[in-house]
Amino acid sequence: MTSTPTKNDIPTASAAGLIAEMAKAAAGPHHVSITTSGLGPGLPSAIPALWDASEQRVISVRDEIERYRLKPKTSTGTAKVETLESFVNLANRHKTDASVIFASTSWPNPKLTAVIDYHGPGHEPDFLKHRVEYGFPLTDEFKAWVSFNGKQMEQLAFAEFLEEHAAELAAPLDQERTDYEPLFKERFANPNELIDLSRHLEVFVGAKIKQSNRLQSGERQIVFETEHMNEKGEPVDIPGIFMIQLPPFIDGDVVRIPARIRYRAGQGSVTWFYQLYRWEYWLRTRVQNDLLKAGKDTTLPTFEGQPEA
Repeated sequence: MTSTPTKNDIPTASAAGLIAEMAKAAAGPHHVSITTSGLGPGLPSAIPALWDASEQRVISVRDEIERYRLKPKTSTGTAKVETLESFVNLANRHKTDASVIFASTSWPNPKLTAVIDYHGPGHEPDFLKHRVEYGFPLTDEFKAWVSFNGKQMEQLAFAEFLEEHAAELAAPLDQERTDYEPLFKERFANPNELIDLSRHLEVFVGAKIKQSNRLQSGERQIVFETEHMNEKGEPVDIPGIFMIQLPPFIDGDVVRIPARIRYRAGQGSVTWFYQLYRWEYWLRTRVQNDLLKAGKDTTLPTFEGQPEA
């Protein structure tokens, strides 16, 4: 006949070991869930962590969990596109209700930037780390016109430049004649006339001082009489302005820019140059028009300026 052992029959050493094991388990790290209710937007409902009872502190498990994530939790980085069409298409692909477009419209760094994860319309903050950028890459033709703007050239070099860029020379519109000929007190040159003038005419400038006066300020005011001659000694009518038409940006729309013709004569030779009139203004206008188009095609709010860093 057997009897059931009582607690007094359990060895004291075994009981002590069991208690030690239970205490060790309670002292080791164990999983806890921290609720985030009332802590503000942008957080999950609960955050997993480990509680180290022996150290009396919370141990984050975020980095360990992120090692196993197959896809990024959030989109980051800046995509740079080469055309306005690509900018619109990519912005439409990623946009949210919070997305906006910023524009730097001034030379030398015009740029459109779509901030996909911008602060929400209800003032919800976001990270502003996902962007699409269009830097308005310049055409080679526009780079050439800006590069040689105001630079004096020998007559042959000037002729070669105009021949190379003859496709960008344009006849003035009636309204342009009305606007600019009275402004500059000069007449427009048609493209063929300008090339002919630069290539074939030899201009001799005979200058006489008509009068010289000393002003009260101490400066001198000199008025010259000037005659423009060709190789036969006949007067030559030199037009003062011409028009160029070209796209400043790759695959972009054209701009029309008036330019003034200038020359300097001395010691039997003539140097030529041109001065583009308010070309930065026309460039900025083109960027502003592209900003309007981007806003319309993406239905996103647009702003002139730069987003937060």
